[in-house]
Amino acid sequence: MCEKVISMKNFPAQNISFTDFKLVGFYSLEEWRPFLFIPFFLMFLLSIFANSILIYLIISQRSLHSPMYVLIGLMAVVHLILPMFFVPHMLLSFLFNWSGISLTGCLIQMFCIHYVGAFQSTLLLWMAIDRYFAICKPLYYHKYMEIRNFMKFVVVLVIRNGLLTITMVSLAGKLSFCVTNIIDHCFCEHMALVQLACGDISINNLVGLLTAFLIPTADCILIIFSYVVIFVSVFRSGKAQMKAINTCITHLIVLTCSLIFALTAFMSYRTKNNFSPSSRVFVSTMYIFFPSCFNPIIYGLRTKEIRQKLLQFFNNIKVSPL
Repeated sequence: MCEKVISMKNFPAQNISFTDFKLVGFYSLEEWRPFLFIPFFLMFLLSIFANSILIYLIISQRSLHSPMYVLIGLMAVVHLILPMFFVPHMLLSFLFNWSGISLTGCLIQMFCIHYVGAFQSTLLLWMAIDRYFAICKPLYYHKYMEIRNFMKFVVVLVIRNGLLTITMVSLAGKLSFCVTNIIDHCFCEHMALVQLACGDISINNLVGLLTAFLIPTADCILIIFSYVVIFVSVFRSGKAQMKAINTCITHLIVLTCSLIFALTAFMSYRTKNNFSPSSRVFVSTMYIFFPSCFNPIIYGLRTKEIRQKLLQFFNNIKVSPL
């Protein structure tokens, strides 16, 4: 059924604009598609459990109330709520074939996913700024990382993320969708919806490119520059600060994992490639879902203070009376 509807792209556009859509990601798996419920549901549970534990530890332990751990906690909040925008609907689609979504609902989902998702790289940038002052400018750390001064770094990036995402979603909402109402994805990703429009989408594509360049790409360039400065400073100072750089390595592991999925997902829609529709959907989904599941585990294992509090937390559970 999906293949027949999708084949309508070959026909001339009609004077109709769809207001209801169907999300049919992984439709090529046919009778095997419902079995995707199991791995994605388990990953969803892992995401909720791991991020909730990390948030609880950072809130409850006063020793983890420094700016660095507050930022890690905010990252866990992002990773906790981001899958909730699309995973429940995706699971219902796998299990009961409930794939319908209105244009308004699609645009709201798109905004939530892209706006909240943008803070994955932005929070890593704030962490890089924190590490820069902690390692390279320790005498000025408390001055620049106190809430009043740090808000200068925060407000500019929050406004940037909001304006670009609102612009991108607003332009998508003005399009007429007369090609088909079948979205070959598990959620309302920007290009997955825009490519169904029957008019000129060059502006939408341009805004999408600018958003990708001015948020994750710009953030990553600044992060890499910050860590180059940090590494040079550490190597010049000898081994005295080598212990402090361990947190930086953790951030770089998280950044690398996110970049691999993000760039692969981004390029799969804008270049000629051999990706099958299901592979493209999988990579785009993992770009959001993989960090939510495994970033809290990476922070828990790689960050000594969090690891110690986590072991203490589980030990207290074991010895607590029933």
